[in-house]
Amino acid sequence: MRVQLEQVTKGQRQDALPVTDLSFETGHATLEIAETEQRPTVLGLLASGRMRQESGSVLIDGKRDRRSLRRRVALVDAPDVSAPEPNVSVTGVVAEELMFARWRSGPASARRWLREQGLGDTVRLPMSNLEPAARVRILCELALLRNGVEGIVLVSPDRHGGDPHAWWDIAIEIAERDIAVLVLAGIASRTVLFTPRPPAARLPEPDRSTSHEGRHAATAQLQTPDGEPEPQPDRDAEWETDQHPEPERDAGPERDVQPEPDRDAEPDPDREPDVADGER
Repeated sequence: MRVQLEQVTKGQRQDALPVTDLSFETGHATLEIAETEQRPTVLGLLASGRMRQESGSVLIDGKRDRRSLRRRVALVDAPDVSAPEPNVSVTGVVAEELMFARWRSGPASARRWLREQGLGDTVRLPMSNLEPAARVRILCELALLRNGVEGIVLVSPDRHGGDPHAWWDIAIEIAERDIAVLVLAGIASRTVLFTPRPPAARLPEPDRSTSHEGRHAATAQLQTPDGEPEPQPDRDAEWETDQHPEPERDAGPERDVQPEPDRDAEPDPDREPDVADGER
């Protein structure tokens, strides 16, 4: 199945929806940008055959057939149209949708269906307290239970908050089941989904060597505001000063040490011999 919107507008001055071209088809998840509070719902109604366009054409498999489009494409979570009331319990919403799908309904059947989806912890919650990804999962899966549904139009899942990757992954998973999926969201979601994330900065792994040089070889260099490397302290000097030198021993007061006379030296001929007092 392939659905095409060609030069579609809504409103006499195109105030509800400006000229729009889009297409979505079986086996693919398509993200279409629709900003403002009203336009996502208007575009969702047009893409699912539930509203007539002001101009342009809406085709399903190359034909104008609103009845077939309305039967084969489900409109999911459109504000004021198909979104459940916030104070209704999750179990109540599931029970009602099971009834529309002509499945066995009622609280017990609803709780059993939620457990089968791995969402048994949501049975007592109101819709307003449901996590965004769980909300998208529940409402999309319930829409696909209806007989003849081959595609879904999911309206503004980003209005509930959360990570856009969560509901986008669900849309891709459903499309891989041979379902045509159109998601209407804002520019912020597109930016998050399709802008490559920069790689996370990593510090070098420290050298596990036990040597002194190994311990300091992988130290990260800090940067100053000007981009110049910040001077690092001299680790080697610091290492050396950490050692405790032996204290110097006190040598005591200096003494005048007279040299011993050279007994083998010859007498000086110009010097008079020493005469003892008794000999003078």
